[in-house]
Amino acid sequence: MPVYALDKSLWFPPATEYEEHGIVAVGGDLSLERLLEAYKQGIFPWYNQGEPITWWCPKMRMVLPPAEVKISKSSRNVLNQKRFSIKADVAFEEVINHCQKVKRKGQQGTWLNDELKQAMVELHQLGYAHSIESYDETDTLVGGLYGLGIGRIFCGDSMFSLKNNASKIAFVSLCRVLARKEFKWIDCQVYNEHLASLGAYELPRSTFLKETRENMKAKTLRGPWTEWFRED
Repeated sequence: MPVYALDKSLWFPPATEYEEHGIVAVGGDLSLERLLEAYKQGIFPWYNQGEPITWWCPKMRMVLPPAEVKISKSSRNVLNQKRFSIKADVAFEEVINHCQKVKRKGQQGTWLNDELKQAMVELHQLGYAHSIESYDETDTLVGGLYGLGIGRIFCGDSMFSLKNNASKIAFVSLCRVLARKEFKWIDCQVYNEHLASLGAYELPRSTFLKETRENMKAKTLRGPWTEWFRED
């Protein structure tokens, strides 16, 4: 099956044309309109600096319904001891900068290049992209994650941690809030052992796309989510 090459027009091929390994198309641009359309269709950009923009929708998709998050005994202890304070949309650019620069085992370079990072900052300014942040006792940012909230889906993109459990507690806090807001699930994109330990699991692409597109039709809760986390 051929890989589609996108031009400046705003479109993606139908799901029946996606490659078996998950590639949807290459090329196009990172305009805000294209990015929003991609995420609404369950597609995300994933490529290395210097390579053509590559759009993905894996054959198996990792998701986590927020109410089903698994909280270990040790994590409950951290939560109960309030070792971290959790905030949202206070330091989006700082969070995404850390996500870009943090070293990950077995990974050389980063898919989060400057062009994509700037697009995400602009989506944050429009109220679509959100950061969930962990602060230590000195009110220093030590962990967090970011993603897009569209309809009843949170499309998680990346996370970082400078202290043990910092990003995990931010993620658990996000799950608690999204469960209250009746979100369908967090889209975790591809299999990740850490997220699997928190309750995430894989779905066939056809099931994922059907459920995602239906839940993307719900009203998007745009704007800062800061107040939601003051309630948590």
